[in-house]
Amino acid sequence: MRHVLMATAMLAFCAPVVAQSDYPDKPVKFIVDSAPGSATDVINRLVSERLAQIWGQQVLTLNHPGAGGSLAVNAAAQAQPDGTTFFVGNASVFLALKGAPGVAPNLPVELPRDFTPVGFIAEQPMFIAVASQTGITSLPELIDAAKKQPGALSYATTGRGRITHLTMELLQSRAGIVLQMIPYNGGPTAAMADVTTGRVAIIIEAYSGLAGGFQSGSIKGIAVTSLERLADFKDLATVAETLPGFTAGGWNVLLAPVGTPEAIVNKVSADLTRVLGEAEVKNKLATVGAYVRPMAPAQVRDFVEQQQLTWRPIAQKVAREMAEPPK
Repeated sequence: MRHVLMATAMLAFCAPVVAQSDYPDKPVKFIVDSAPGSATDVINRLVSERLAQIWGQQVLTLNHPGAGGSLAVNAAAQAQPDGTTFFVGNASVFLALKGAPGVAPNLPVELPRDFTPVGFIAEQPMFIAVASQTGITSLPELIDAAKKQPGALSYATTGRGRITHLTMELLQSRAGIVLQMIPYNGGPTAAMADVTTGRVAIIIEAYSGLAGGFQSGSIKGIAVTSLERLADFKDLATVAETLPGFTAGGWNVLLAPVGTPEAIVNKVSADLTRVLGEAEVKNKLATVGAYVRPMAPAQVRDFVEQQQLTWRPIAQKVAREMAEPPK
């Protein structure tokens, strides 16, 4: 019996090592909570393609947009915790206000209750752009126009309560202006169609969703929400230059279903850190306005908690306004 117990103990000790050294031995799925072409989707594909090369396995992207990210959260949370499925979550699913009008009941995501943190992928400052037809060329001009006609200017976001919406609510509060929010659930592509034709005056989104409009000249960037000017966009002023201290942005983290073996979580976290440290990957991400910020799993948990504390008052304000009957 003693030998049997010793053998069982040895197997238990070795199992995580085997799982780590053999992993992955089949294709891996990354579930994304937004549409193809969105900032999260583009960033995920840049990173997952490199992981696929390292692992010698396919890394498949599964897009589940809609319901504020709730559909993707459900799909990822219910997946088998065997290391074959991960969730690429963006800031919005963590910052939604529980019980607010229009917010799915399974949001916001809480760590480590709903998922096991794996790593931090990238952060993306938000770019504020205007339709060329507006004639607006700077954020001070936008603020001045909005003050002259409260509620007359509309802005496009990728859904109610998401980080783009919350960021613009913060800007309106700081600038003392009122804008009309137009939500688009189909990602930036749907929103851009209306902005480039001038039907909507303003759009806020990560750079990857606006690049085509910038390049064609159909929209003009007037500000970025990073605290300092970005090296790749030195001519673009920050919001903080007009509203001191203003900073906001999106971010993406990699999560695993609860119960995923620790050895697999640690291996994927280490491989993700390796990928994000490669100059080629960092440069590719920078071209789409995303900047790496590697973190260990515990650091991801702490970061998300701090972000939730920071944005909760803004989310509460949005929820109150959404609950009020139209005047």
